[in-house]
Amino acid sequence: MSHSDKKIVMAFGTFDYFHAGHENYLKQAKALGDQLIVVIARDDTVRKVKNKTPMYSERKRLRDVSKSEHVDKAVIGYSEDKYKVIKKYKPNILALGYDQFVFTYGLKQLFIKEGLNTKVVRLHPFEPNTFKSSLIRANATQCEDLSTKNTPA
Repeated sequence: MSHSDKKIVMAFGTFDYFHAGHENYLKQAKALGDQLIVVIARDDTVRKVKNKTPMYSERKRLRDVSKSEHVDKAVIGYSEDKYKVIKKYKPNILALGYDQFVFTYGLKQLFIKEGLNTKVVRLHPFEPNTFKSSLIRANATQCEDLSTKNTPA
């Protein structure tokens, strides 16, 4: 199969504290094509969009995602032009998580402008009441709070 015959799938995420829900998201994305490229959100983008600093740096999150058996290539996104990575790799499919809506409003216009025949596929949640990053982060914070309260002065 030549490079041009490969179906490229692109997935996006913060992946702050990589967990089983993320792994399932990447597995679903990879099943849609031949090559999976994962774009990691920049630290400054996470701060702007989620109004909080990620627990782990973009470099650590990149390393964590790169370890997944489903990922062929992991890259850090661009700060100035969120769509630049799409223009660069020209994926056949954009795989979005069930809860990903940021930066999706301009996709159709981008595809038309760039002459891309990219399909957007929304993936299914994997136990969202257990493996949602915000829930995991809140639980971790709660555990830290409890451990500091129980520490003798």
